Amino acid sequence: MPVKVGMISLGCAKNQVDGEVFMAKLKAAGFELVDDVAMADVAIVNTCGFIDSAKKESIDEILELGLLKKEGRIKKLVATGCLAERYQEEMRKEIPELDGVLGIGANGDPAAYINRLLEEGAVEAFPQKDKLPLCGERELTTPSWSAYLKIAEGCDNRCSYCAIPDIRGGYRSRTMENIEEEARALAADGARELVLIAQDTTRYGIDLYGKYSLAELLRRLCQIEGVAWLRVLYCYPDAITDELLDVMAQEEKVLPYIDLPLQHCSGPVLKAMNRRGDRASLTALIEKIRERVPGVVLRTTLITGFPGETGEDFTQLAEFVKEARFDWLGCFPYSQEEGTPAAELPDQVDQEEKERRAEIIMDAQIDIMDRKCQDYVGRTLPVLVEGFDRYAECWFGRSYLNAPDVDGKVFFTANGRRPALGHFVNVEIEDWMNGDLTGSLVE
Repeated sequence: MPVKVGMISLGCAKNQVDGEVFMAKLKAAGFELVDDVAMADVAIVNTCGFIDSAKKESIDEILELGLLKKEGRIKKLVATGCLAERYQEEMRKEIPELDGVLGIGANGDPAAYINRLLEEGAVEAFPQKDKLPLCGERELTTPSWSAYLKIAEGCDNRCSYCAIPDIRGGYRSRTMENIEEEARALAADGARELVLIAQDTTRYGIDLYGKYSLAELLRRLCQIEGVAWLRVLYCYPDAITDELLDVMAQEEKVLPYIDLPLQHCSGPVLKAMNRRGDRASLTALIEKIRERVPGVVLRTTLITGFPGETGEDFTQLAEFVKEARFDWLGCFPYSQEEGTPAAELPDQVDQEEKERRAEIIMDAQIDIMDRKCQDYVGRTLPVLVEGFDRYAECWFGRSYLNAPDVDGKVFFTANGRRPALGHFVNVEIEDWMNGDLTGSLVE
């Protein structure tokens, strides 16, 4: 009987792709994959270790599975991913429920380590970070019609609040040919939407080709038959080139959607974050993007309560949000991460104040989002059908406005018809609710 393995993958889409490669390698080695980890002999938690809330979620998941192990429902419990890589010594010592702790480099040959676990009863392994594969066969956990396409690994930006470069290592791009090969395979398996991801997608190619090469990559991916949408996430503002904006404006398959994590607009705060720019330069960038890419959708993330953030800095941020009118925005209180330069900065902001400031930003964004949604009433949008909501008794999907997992959806009635999942339909927008658009299928 083959050993049954199951995985819970937490955190970002990049970690999710790593988990898909991990599980495909186990399947190729003869393990049986199960969707429900409670039915597995070996349960694996692919952890996130980015900020406190993500670390807590990972630990809570491990402890919950530890109870199933105690009951005898699973035999072995393993942690991998960013938390395991970041806290190598602490994991087994402080979480005795774990039988195995594998760093991200173990993804190069996970079957060898799981076999060692089964033979010896426990395993700890932390190979070099560059042993983490940039690509490989994947056991997809997304619907067949939409898939993430990781184009690079690691990060060189060294933002002062972020531990990712220490966890993941330096920036490593995949070759264009390698990415194209995977994209063609995904399209052949039914993917209509490919979502390009990396720690910093706009830096793609700088290490291989000596220049920012995302625009060229997108043009090449546009030639792949079957792919209808190419969406780009995690765009660093410093590397938004005119060529990239031209591709978004000219290529029908490249969605006019930019995920632009700005983090703040105050010059002094950005400098302390080891990021460049200020309110004026970021405002100019946003104006340029909107001018060159008509109808572009902008998403951003912001941090409140960074060490040294004054009342004036926060006021600037609040005003900037109202002026910039982002389509989608997430705002998070600063998380003091040990081992990062920002954790040692003076003038740390009180947790309650950090959270209060984040709430103010999000309240302002809700008003902006409502007005944005109202602008779509009466328009007809192509929607990628994703499912049927039994409670609302209507279908749902995503338009070009909506990235998977992070943005809203489009809910629509179909007048008794049954649209096929993974296909495009036209929906006339009639209303909105809490960031979701609602409408009806166009005959």
